[in-house]
Parts: sequence; structure tokens; C-alpha cells
Amino acid sequence: MEPLRDVDPAHIGAHALLARLGAGGMGQVYLARSPGGRLVAVKVIREEITGHPEALSRFRREAETVRAVRSAYTANLIDASLAAPPFWLATEYVAGPTLGHAVAQRGALPADTCRRLFAALAEGLASVHAYGVTHRDFKPQNVILGAQGPQLIDFGIARGVGETALTQDGQAPGTPGYTAPEVLLGGEAGAAADVFALGAALAYAATGRPPFGTGVAATVSYRAVHEPVDVAGVEPGLAALIEACTAKDPAQRPDLPEVISRCGVRDALVDDPVYVGLGALGEAVPLHEMRTQGPGMPVPGYTPTGHAGATVPAPPARRGRTAAWVAAGAALAVVGGVAVWQLAPGGGRDAAGGQGGGSAGQTPAGQTPAGQAPAAQTPAAQTPGGASPSPAGPPTFIKQTAPNLDDYNPLQSQCHNPVPEEAPLGDFQSSITLASEDYLHELKPGQVRIGYRMKYELPDAPPYYVSVVVKPQHEVDASGRSTQVTANRQLGFVAKARDVYEGDELQWKYVVYPDDFSMELDGKRVKAPPLAQDPGGWTVVYRHAVSDVQHKSVWCRGFDFVAEKG
Repeated sequence: MEPLRDVDPAHIGAHALLARLGAGGMGQVYLARSPGGRLVAVKVIREEITGHPEALSRFRREAETVRAVRSAYTANLIDASLAAPPFWLATEYVAGPTLGHAVAQRGALPADTCRRLFAALAEGLASVHAYGVTHRDFKPQNVILGAQGPQLIDFGIARGVGETALTQDGQAPGTPGYTAPEVLLGGEAGAAADVFALGAALAYAATGRPPFGTGVAATVSYRAVHEPVDVAGVEPGLAALIEACTAKDPAQRPDLPEVISRCGVRDALVDDPVYVGLGALGEAVPLHEMRTQGPGMPVPGYTPTGHAGATVPAPPARRGRTAAWVAAGAALAVVGGVAVWQLAPGGGRDAAGGQGGGSAGQTPAGQTPAGQAPAAQTPAAQTPGGASPSPAGPPTFIKQTAPNLDDYNPLQSQCHNPVPEEAPLGDFQSSITLASEDYLHELKPGQVRIGYRMKYELPDAPPYYVSVVVKPQHEVDASGRSTQVTANRQLGFVAKARDVYEGDELQWKYVVYPDDFSMELDGKRVKAPPLAQDPGGWTVVYRHAVSDVQHKSVWCRGFDFVAEKG
């Protein structure tokens, strides 16, 4: 870690820079703080290669890969700017030295530590492969030894199954000494190539020496194709596993579950005293204040703007909240295609009911989900979100006031930011039905019906407005066209807010995408685009709206839309 230089900007996007973490062929990596104080690692592509299509493709691929892969062994994508220079992406910051730095400082690691590390890294690669992604540049410098376990970084040349490979000047992807022979000979960089790199990295950890010696890239690559890996002095059992992983024929290499099994690990890596001691080789986070001077872009903000839309007449007044507001615990249940937040009437936990659904997560009695205040603490004079009713009247079309980081991942069937900003009221249910799933055939192709309701009556409950937000993977411009910006921080397309108790309290309220949705952008209302414009994961957020500018998410879901061929 190095201090910032005079040429470094004070901010990248909304993130205040603190220090330099390192540099590579693609660009500079900074340690930064988000507006809310979270530490992030910001990678900025070098200006001199921003006009190089291949470099931009690699950078965008890295952002897409990090965005798609949600694993305990990878840092999540926080933010990105990929539409125009400067191009950058921000991920979670993981404190700790790289494996390369740790071995260079300490020397070879004991065999038992290597086995535990071997198993953890194999599990990490397996979690990435489960998303159909191969890393393709696994090496000691791309492994951070974090306090909770190793983290895989730098997915700049990672790719999914069936994607076209990116190479530079005809060279094989990867790093000499860790690139598999079949890749060096022009073959496919599949899962077995990552296994080879894993074995080579552990050879380095176990010996303290480069796995195929030193020299120019061509010489090292020649040894990787024709000569055995260097495991001289390594404990025989560990050496045999490393040799199996670095077999010249990819078909002869063990798969990752076999690697884990052969490690025979019975203790947690984070309990290994040698591994714990390696953390001291990391660098402390600078405690100085964020820079306020220096070149850079202004910090972007979100300023509420006007909107077109008629006001909604105020509903009949209801009396104060009853005992249904008080709950001893909460449980999230998924029942068929219906998601239910349960706050049991009468103060007790209700069992998950419905069509044979099972609980997807429970909170111990007397507690509430992380980041949420207990329902019993809500003052009677306030709304459930803790905000006083807006004097401007009931909400109509809610507006963006902050970046929306909710992001549905279809591979995991869950949202990246699943913890709601406030606990939903009572037993709030939601449903999402695509046209292909509509057995009544009421929906047209490309339509989605989104519903919500309260499962149980809450006598004398005050109005509780819900606005449904549908967000594509990529941001849109003022014409509704996709900008292909990876990290979509726009609020999304919104439907008119409705009181969940309007009419029959237990009746489902439905909206249909794209018909009922629009978004205010640059002072104009933009109609929602068709799903086919942006195939993939679409995020659906239910927001409790006190006014057009006071609203909080209570539940995030989503769906995967695959465009029909022909």
C-alpha cells in the first residue's frame, strides 16, 4: 500500500481515495471509502488503453463476472462506471496480504497449512465454477489471505462456458508458470486449467520457489509444457497431490471435489496458527482523513426532480396501530411462487403456512432481522418506516433520492442486497408471474404480473402505500434505451403507489410490466422498455412509500427473462 500521489484524483465516482493498493497491466487499484464509510477497492483502467477495444472488453468482462459470481471466496461488486472514461469498478475491500507476498516474506508454508489452504482454495474455485465461470488467471498474486479465509481476485480474463476467448497479441491468457499446458498450446482454458494453476500456486506455497523456475516468459512456459513441477523437499503426500493437479494431460487431473477430499482437512483454516500469523504481513488501513484536494471528478449525487402524474385522493382515515404491530420474532417463508414476511398477529411467531412451502430463514425469538428495528419500537405517531407522513400528501410515483443497489442474481435466485431497509408491515406477501407461467393465459408474451397483499387483516391499520419497482440489469437513457452500464444504480421503473389496504384488505393488488411502469429521467417520464431489450436478471423491489421522496425497500425479488428465439 502506498500513499496517494499528486496525480491521483481525490475521488473516483462517489468514492474518496485513501491510498494506492497496487498497479497492473490494466490500471491502478486504490483503497477508498464509499459515501457511507465502507472500505472498497477501486480499479481504474489506464487512460492510455481506454481506446483499446480489447482492453475495454476485458475490463467489462471482469465487472460482469464479479457482478454475477456471489461467493464467500470472492469480493462483491459495489459500483462501476463502464459507459465512458474514466472506466472503473469498485469491489469490497478484503484486508490481508496476497499469497504471493506472504510466501515472499515468510518463505515456504508447513505441509499442514498448505493442505488447509489447498482445500479452501479448491472450494473457492468450485464455487466460481458453479456459476459457469473459469478464472483463467489463478496465481498467488490473485489470492488474498483474508481473516475469514482466502479471497479470489482479478477476474479480468475470466469467462463463462461458451464465451469467446480474449487474447493479447496472440498470447495465451494467464501468467507464465501458472498457465496450463493445453492453454499454452492453443487449447481451451476450462476448469482443468484452473486446477493446474491451483496446483502450481500450492507448489509455490510449499516450496517458496516459482513452480517452473525463473526466466523469460517463453522459457517458463516451455517448462510448464514439458517439465515436471518443482516439489523438491515437499512432504510426499502433498507433493503427490500437487503433481496430480499439474499433470500435463488435463484429463488426468483430479476435479476440485477430489482435491478437497485428498487434502483430508479436519480443522478450519482460520484456526491454523501459521495462517493467522500471515495476516500480520498485511498492511494497515490508513487512518488519515480523506483527501479533499487534488484532481478528479465531483462526487455525483441524486437530486429529486419533478414528475408528471395526478395526485391520489387521500384514503379514509384509519385508527392507530393495534397489537399486531408487536411481534416476538420474524420468519421469511417462500410458499410456491409467493414470498411471505411473517410478523405473527398477537405477538407470537406464526408457522409458515400455504402450499407446502418451507422456511428460508428464521430469526430467534425476541430478535429481528439484521439491520431492522423491532416492530414493537415503532412509535404510534409515526409510520412503520419511522418517518413522519409527508405534508405533500400521499405518494403517487416515487422518485430516486439515492443509488439503488438492489440487484437480483438469477443464478442464486436471490437479491444481492436482500436485507430490506425496513421490516415489511405484518404478513406481507408478494408474487411474480411471467407470461410463460400464466396458466390462465391472461398475460401477453413479454409481460410480467407482480402482486402483493396482506395475508391477515390488521384492524384499524393506517394507510400503508406500496410502490413496485422493476429494474433491468443495465441503466437506460432518456429514450429508454439500455446504456449497457453494468452496475445499474438507477431506481428503476415504478408503478403508481397504492395503499395495500385499499378496498378488500386481503385482496391481491396487481401491476403489469411494462404496461404500468415508467421512470422519471432528466425531467421527463420514460416508459418502461420491453423485457427483450435486456435479457437476463430483472430486479423487483417492493418499497414502502410515505411520500414520493420518502420510501424504503421492504422486500427484493426478481426473475430471469430469456428472449425467445426465432
